[in-house]
Amino acid sequence: MTRLSLLALALALLASPGRAQQQQVETLWNCKDKDGRTILTNQQADTIGRECRIVHQQRATVVPALPSPKPAPKPAAAGFPKESPADRATARAKQREILERELQQEQQMLEEAKRRLAEQEAIRTGDEKNYARVLERLKPYRDAVEVHEKNIEALKRELANLYR
Repeated sequence: MTRLSLLALALALLASPGRAQQQQVETLWNCKDKDGRTILTNQQADTIGRECRIVHQQRATVVPALPSPKPAPKPAAAGFPKESPADRATARAKQREILERELQQEQQMLEEAKRRLAEQEAIRTGDEKNYARVLERLKPYRDAVEVHEKNIEALKRELANLYR
């Protein structure tokens, strides 16, 4: 008796109005073409002109999902602190100070890196008869100069973005 009532309930739910239902059949074919090659496909168009047999067939009922209700926007909490224009200006001034300080430090480090590179370029040792060895020895110093130059460019971009 309970099986019958469960079946009736399931049928009633499936037949409920307002929800479109579609019956889909998923079929898997094993086909051989004229050369004897075996093909496994789920596309019926691939079975045309081939000797095929059904390997698996499954029926599925597809019920489209109901649209979910949109949640209501939350009201702002009473007394929640908001940023005032003065606070924003103060924060921007602090940020500008920090960026300018970092830019100044980076420029000093660039000058130091250039000085070290110049010192190394002036040194010629007797074991560096091959110019490739000289370039290899100078590479870390040139890389340090390049890194500081790129950092300075990035800091200048950040400062420019603050004034927009």
